[in-house]
This record gives sequence, C-alpha cells and structure tokens, in this order.
Amino acid sequence: MQAEGVLYLLPVWLGEAGGIELLPPANIAIAERVKLFFCENERTARRMLRRMSKAIDLDAIELHLLNKDSTAADIAEFGILLGTRDAAIISEAGMPCIADPGARLVAEAHRRNVRVVPLTGPSSLLLALAASGLNGQQFTFHGYLPRESTQRKQQVKKLEQEAQRTGGAQLFIETPYRNDALLADLLAACAGNTRLCVAIDLEQPGGSVITRTVAAWRKGAPALGKRPCVFILGAEG
Repeated sequence: MQAEGVLYLLPVWLGEAGGIELLPPANIAIAERVKLFFCENERTARRMLRRMSKAIDLDAIELHLLNKDSTAADIAEFGILLGTRDAAIISEAGMPCIADPGARLVAEAHRRNVRVVPLTGPSSLLLALAASGLNGQQFTFHGYLPRESTQRKQQVKKLEQEAQRTGGAQLFIETPYRNDALLADLLAACAGNTRLCVAIDLEQPGGSVITRTVAAWRKGAPALGKRPCVFILGAEG
C-alpha cells in the first residue's frame, strides 16, 4: 500500500553564484510547501532554503541530519516520518543521493512504499560528462579514490586500463584540498595518449571543462586549488 507522504530529491546550486533563475519554479514551490527536510549540514540547508525563497519560514520547518555518521536506527526513525507527510532531501551541492548519503534514506523510502520524486536540477557529474567529449554511452562513477599516493596511482592505472579496454568513461571526484595531489598522480601514472577531462567550478564564474591527452596536460598542468572538480579518464582518442 502506497504511503501518504512523498519524498522529494531537491537539488541546490553547485556553488555560491546564481539565483533562482537556475532552479525550476516547480522546485521552489515544493521547497515553500514542504516542512520536513533531511540534510548533511543544518546551516548549509537553511542557507540554501533562504536562497530559494524568502517566503520559507525557517522557524517552522523540521530539519534532520542525514550524513555519513547516521546509523541504521537513525534511518529507520526517519523512515517512520516519511510515511506521514511530504519531505525533501537537500544535498550540500547539486543533486541529492549521487555521491551523497541521502541514498540510504531513499532505500528506506522504497522499503516503506513511500513515493520518491527526483526533481530537475544540476548534477556536476552529468554536466562534466556531457561537456567532456568522452563516452556518454558507457561510463562508471567511482566516487573518491584512495588517499595514499601509491594506492591512488594503482587505482588510477586500473581505471585507465578499464577505459582502454571498454571505451567507457571513468568518473571520480576528490576532496578539494587534495585536487592538486590527485592531478599530479594522474599525470604521473597514466599513459600520454589517455584522455583526461578536468571539470572545475561548474556553473560558477571562472568554471571550465577541459579535455586533453595526459601528454598535453603535462606541458601545462593548472593549479586547481580548493575548488570542486570532477575528473574523467577516457580511452585514447
């Protein structure tokens, strides 16, 4: 039997730039109506909701933390709330539940026959892939690579081999303060003819999506700094 409440996946901006023109009006209307939210960080969520609409009464909403430390008991408790009224998951950036702990609550919603409705909005992974020129027909997202350099290079070689073997694009991300270390390991571990896309600060001023061979990147690797990046390895062009 279908539960009464609906769980919306409510996308937010990928960065600080941009206004409500970047989000569909239907999303704003849902954000104004829903009173139950799940988020990774309460401060960020409140800032995002205020950015969406001044009509949202932040004192009248109910916020629950849903992050990597949420226990199975937490998820079960949240699931009980889902069946009673409409709710929404908000990510720290972009689309909820992709590289995001919200997926656990969505799984619980399905177990409880709660309808899940994904809303249109930015996803850095798909934006990067679409603009990369790499294989949008076959791709795999690997999340975060190992932190330690030796292990990370080994994983990079495996992804490179998979890209060459299948032709599929291999996507991954990194904590921003490790961007430059990851790029250095990519350029050290990969063959010169492997294609590498670096998508940085998508939908933000100064953002870019650039795909070059590893050999070309070695001639002039940029300093990425602590900005959100998506990395994609592709087969030889």
